[in-house]
Amino acid sequence: MTPNAESPTQKPKPRLAIALATALGVGYVPKAPGTFGSLVGVVTIFLSAVFFLRPAHWSDLFSLHPLADSTLMDQHFLVPGSDIHHAALWLPLVCAFALLIFLALAGVWASHLAADYVGIKDPQFVVIDEVAGQHLALVLPLIPIAMPNLQTDMDFSVYAIFSALSLVNWKYLLTGFVLFRLFDIWKPYPIKKLETLPGGWGIMADDWLAGVYAAILLRAALHFGWL
Repeated sequence: MTPNAESPTQKPKPRLAIALATALGVGYVPKAPGTFGSLVGVVTIFLSAVFFLRPAHWSDLFSLHPLADSTLMDQHFLVPGSDIHHAALWLPLVCAFALLIFLALAGVWASHLAADYVGIKDPQFVVIDEVAGQHLALVLPLIPIAMPNLQTDMDFSVYAIFSALSLVNWKYLLTGFVLFRLFDIWKPYPIKKLETLPGGWGIMADDWLAGVYAAILLRAALHFGWL
C-alpha cells in the first residue's frame, strides 16, 4: 500500500487517534487484524459484564444460562453491600450504551485522522470499526424486548442481570462473534456501499451495519432458545 503524494512524514502524527484506531496497537497484528479487533470487542464486553456481576467464584459465572430464573440469579449474583433490586443496577445499562456512542464518535474521528495520515482510505491497521461493530452485535439483541415477560415485569434490575449473564455465556459470545465476522467479510447489500462514505464514516458505517445484521440473527437465536 503506497501513500499518496502527501507523505505522512510531512504532517504531525496523530498519536491519540492512531492509538484509538488501532485499539491500542491490536491493529498492528500481522495477520487478520480485523478478527483480532472483533475479539477486542468480545473481551471488553465480557470483562465489563464480569465486573458488574462480581461472582464469588468463577465457577458461578458459567453455571447459569442467560435465561435462568431470576430468583436463582439473585442467589448467585449480589452486588456487595446493596440490594439486588437497587436502582444503581441501571448504571451498567447506561454505561453499555454510552460506550457504544463513544466508540461510534471516537471511531469516526480516529479512523479519519489515521487514514488521512497514511494516505489510505481504509488502512488495515484501523480496527476500531470492528470493535464498535462487534459491540453492536452483542448489545443490540439484549435491548429490553429480549427479556422474557418484560411487558408484565418491568424489573430492570433483573433485566440488567439477564443481560450481564448473556454477555458471559460462551455460546452467546461465540455466536455473536461468528455472525459479525461473517457479515463483515461477506458484506451483503448495502454494507459494501457504505464504504464509499467520506472519511471515517466510510470506515465505520459498514461495520455498524454488519453488527446490526449479526444482532438480528443473534436476537432470533435468543428468541427461539437456540443458545
